[in-house]
Formats: sequence, structure tokens, C-alpha cells
Amino acid sequence: MIHINNLSFGYRKKHLLFQNLNLSLFKGHIYGLLGKNGAGKSTLLKNMVGLAYPLEGTCTINGKNASKRSPEVLENLFFLPEEIYVPPLTSAKYVARTACFYPNFNEQEFYSYLAEFEVPRDAVLDKMSFGQQKKMMIAFALATNTELLVMDEPTNGLDIPSKVQFRKIIARALTEDRCVVISTHQVRDLESLIDTLVVVHNREIVVNEELDSIAEKLLFTTLPSAEGHDVLYAEESVRGLNAILPNTEGVYSKVDMELFFNAIINGNPSVVQLLHSNPLQNAF
Repeated sequence: MIHINNLSFGYRKKHLLFQNLNLSLFKGHIYGLLGKNGAGKSTLLKNMVGLAYPLEGTCTINGKNASKRSPEVLENLFFLPEEIYVPPLTSAKYVARTACFYPNFNEQEFYSYLAEFEVPRDAVLDKMSFGQQKKMMIAFALATNTELLVMDEPTNGLDIPSKVQFRKIIARALTEDRCVVISTHQVRDLESLIDTLVVVHNREIVVNEELDSIAEKLLFTTLPSAEGHDVLYAEESVRGLNAILPNTEGVYSKVDMELFFNAIINGNPSVVQLLHSNPLQNAF
């Protein structure tokens, strides 16, 4: 689906944001793209969809150069940026003027999503609150039924009930023929939604792993203390010590994405290194 090969990018040649970056994303997955503010998440997404141009290397979508922005690519790609602009139109008029660019757009699905988000279909878009505008654009993005759907901080501006509804709708919209990439700095917003985690840190992709694979190699648990345990990373909480340990006994645990992400950005290389080893084999 998306293949980034030896990509180098910077807004100034002497200050590269990415250098020799490699990444492959495939259909049938919901990817969560995580990184600190300023790590380059939005820039990476813009390179993916052809809105930023690499100094070196390539980014292709189904074998086509993304930066060429060809109609064949664009009709099967929808990018929802963090900052959105909506015209002074109703949803119906917006659909009438815009949906024609997406051959697989489903108007019935669009209005169904609007209803689930509780967005009035007859309201003028630029008169609505930012949260309502964001939900309308998410509904439109899903209804395009493009093979590639890229969203940059889509939950910004949404209240808690809307975030819950967002997760449900996105999960339902995924098919084997669709690739969804969601960038966020609010890790909790992606819980129970994504199946693959991509982490950008220090100008590199340090993690590109399915959550099940992470759970096979790392154990996420709560301990009374670190004494007697091979703790890779831990944080104090009201319940005790939220910790990451090597999963040497094949015990399943739910991946705590926030804890995992904090371990990475706080400079604990062993957490990432274990993802490329087999702790079950090392235990014997």
C-alpha cells in the first residue's frame, strides 16, 4: 500500500527532520502514529499523501509516486488534516460539490455517520462548533471509502462521548481493502482501536509493530514494588507500580500504549530491543 524508501526530508537542507527513513504500511490495518510534539508526525503524513516533497528517496502508494498527486492516486486517498477548513455550505451541498471526486463515496453511509455523531445535516458548516465541524469531516472521510485514509489528530476538538463514538465508527469502517493511519499525541484516544503501533522518535521510526506482537514480547502489569522483578520501565500510580517486564513466560497482557510510549521517549532502549528478540527462546 504505502512504501517509504530511504526518505530524507527537511524544511531546510541543513536541518533534516528525517534521514534515510523506511516504512511500509499495508491494507487491513489501523495504524496509530505516535510521537512527541515536534517529532514530525504531521510532516510524515504529508509526505505519505504527497503534500510534502522529500529531498531524497521516495514515497509510493500502490506503486505510484505520492508526490505526483495523480488523479488515480487521489481518488483513492483521503487526508484529514488537524486544522480543517469548512465552507459556508450545508452538508448536502458539500457532498454535491465534493463527493464526485471519490468514485466509492456512499451518501447513505455519510448521513448514517452524521446521525451517529449527532451532527445536524441541515446546519451550515462554518456556523457549527469546531467539534461538530470535525465530526462532519470525519463522517465524510469515512464515506469516501478510499483504500487509504489518513487522519492527523482527528480527536482534537471532540468531547469524551464523541471520542468513544469515533473509535466505534472507525473500527467498524475497517475492511481488508482499507489502510487507516491515525496520528495523535493523545495516546488514550486510540485504545481498543488500532492494531499496529508506529512510533517516531529522534527522526527515526523506532517501532512498527502489531500490538499482539508487542504483547508476546513485553508484559504490562502492576506491581507493589520493583524488588525481585526485571523491570524495564515503570511509573508510579495510585494502584502501585505500572511496569513493563520481559514476557518470558508467554503471559498475555493488554498493551499499555501510554506506558510503552513513555518508556521509548524517556530513553529506555531495552524496551525496543526486546521487540526484535524472542524472550521465550531466551528463557530456556
